[in-house]
Amino acid sequence: MRITLAVLLCLVSSVCLASDWLLSLEGQRTQGALLRGQVASGVTVKLGDRAVRTTPEGFFAVGFGRDADLEQVLTLEKQGKAQQVPVILSKREYDIQRIEGVPQRTVEPPPEAVLQRIRREVAEIKTARDTDSALLAFLSDFQWPLTGRISGVYGSQRVYNGKPGRPHYGVDVARPTGTVVVAPADGVVTLVQGDNYYSGGTLILDHGYGVSSTMIHLSEVLVEKGQAVKQGEPVAKVGASGRATGPHLDWRLNWFEEKLDPVTVVGEMESNE
Repeated sequence: MRITLAVLLCLVSSVCLASDWLLSLEGQRTQGALLRGQVASGVTVKLGDRAVRTTPEGFFAVGFGRDADLEQVLTLEKQGKAQQVPVILSKREYDIQRIEGVPQRTVEPPPEAVLQRIRREVAEIKTARDTDSALLAFLSDFQWPLTGRISGVYGSQRVYNGKPGRPHYGVDVARPTGTVVVAPADGVVTLVQGDNYYSGGTLILDHGYGVSSTMIHLSEVLVEKGQAVKQGEPVAKVGASGRATGPHLDWRLNWFEEKLDPVTVVGEMESNE
């Protein structure tokens, strides 16, 4: 796997301190973004009050949610000394989407028996996203798991059958049912769910250090929990399961519980053929 951050120290997009701290950051400094960086040996990192684990080489990742505060602080500590580095995020504007025709059962509050099922499924997803492995794939260049027409974007507020829903936390790519979806980066499968109430067929890939990909509304999952996969390897097929009006892939990126925009790591799609 090619590590891309090692050559990025002290570039325009980086914050550079004295050589004994050596902090570098890569990524879009905006709400919804994943930033990846490196510190010198022996330096510890905190985001606010939260400890951030680093690799033996000092690489790390931090993520900022849809509505994250625009003023963030990284605290670097070494041998009893500390440096605070401000990270200023840009504010994003989000679209409002009105979607009609979704199954009404997925819009109205479900009965208690269904709520119990939903809580169980959500708890399983949370556990998978809490994975804090030593995989280094989070440092690599990501690729689109599928190309096609973008039918939904991160952060948009969706109104289902006239009722406001939660913001959308993924990017949707519309393709016919059965179209193959590939791994956006190396990873290990931490969750396979066949038919979630809301997300339908669901797959989560761990990329290491809290970074994971979630793919939902799948018609079929081609891998098993615990399986290691390589970037570009087929992992699933497009579907319209769960709360969906048509076949598409909903790809989501997380840093632990923070819901991020995959476009901040993969870039805009070059082809939608």
